[in-house]
Amino acid sequence: MSEIFLFVLLGSTFILSIYWTVAWIKISRYSTNTSSQNQPVSVIVCAHNELDNLKELIPILQQQNHPNFEIIIVDDRSDDDTFDYMLDIKSEKLKHVRVDKVHDHINAKKYAITLGVKAAKNDILLFTDADCRPTSENWITEMTSHIQEQTKFSLGVSQYIKEKGFLNLYIRYETQQTAVNYAAWALAGNPYMGVGRNLAYRKSAFIENKGFNKFQHIMGGDDDLLVNQLANKKNTQVVLGADSLTLSVPKKTWREYFRQKLRHFSVSKYYSFKDKTLLGLQNLSNLLFWLSLIILAIQTNRYEIVLGILLFRWIMLMNLNYFTSKKFGDRINTWLVPVLDLFYVLFVTTAGTIAIFTKKVKWK
Repeated sequence: MSEIFLFVLLGSTFILSIYWTVAWIKISRYSTNTSSQNQPVSVIVCAHNELDNLKELIPILQQQNHPNFEIIIVDDRSDDDTFDYMLDIKSEKLKHVRVDKVHDHINAKKYAITLGVKAAKNDILLFTDADCRPTSENWITEMTSHIQEQTKFSLGVSQYIKEKGFLNLYIRYETQQTAVNYAAWALAGNPYMGVGRNLAYRKSAFIENKGFNKFQHIMGGDDDLLVNQLANKKNTQVVLGADSLTLSVPKKTWREYFRQKLRHFSVSKYYSFKDKTLLGLQNLSNLLFWLSLIILAIQTNRYEIVLGILLFRWIMLMNLNYFTSKKFGDRINTWLVPVLDLFYVLFVTTAGTIAIFTKKVKWK
């Protein structure tokens, strides 16, 4: 019986090693396109009762080092004086779009984004959230200046602000693992998702494909489903580095964070079959690794085999964390990876399984 679990352990380790090696190679070899140009950009931010965050974000956006951009704030039914605050701001770069009601045929956030897209005067659109902060005054330039004629999507990385506590540490680690996946896969020619906290795409591509028409009723997916359906090897670029990074305000409680992840995971069921298969194989291999490892540790006296394989896993993950976080511009202490690894697998498996059977989730 132990031979079976050893075979499962070795098999899952082999599969995961392929994922991690490809990710390490693609991200560590990443370099930006040498040609660049400052193209007109429309920065779009959708906000629902985000007055305090907008008071911080808007000045940061206004100070961006880019010669030609506008800022579009889509105020989605806010009742926290956002409307009055926007009226008080005098800036030629700032445009205010107000959403007064929700439509039954389309999800509220997708409707807000659609109005923002229609209001944009530029073809290149750059998205972030009200609770996000660009880490550099060159953020707009970094995310958009390397966009070529054939480019429709520019995928950036968004992490979370560093705070005290295990919850914050885990949020940052899980977010990094997600970024490693979608950045590496995109660099390998298979873009399957992006994050709306740091994502650019062309207005023309959005309009030509009728926006969110194919999944307008689905909660979430305004970023990753759009990328999953329209992005490909030829029309997508990845932007990495501290100057292109955005940082978001993290959730403060496990309950809030779990609800957020349910919303994110529930969208993945609508990915293409190929992407669901690749992600499913990765998650299944992670789960089988730990299950077979624990069973072997109980059944056999050959602890050196179990410990050797576990050590190999952690060395791979620690190296991956070190090099990718360095490329992303947001470092996570490498020595903490073994502590976070098992919890990551348990959390993702639990939340992902529940998300499959969850029908309704809310934006705000």
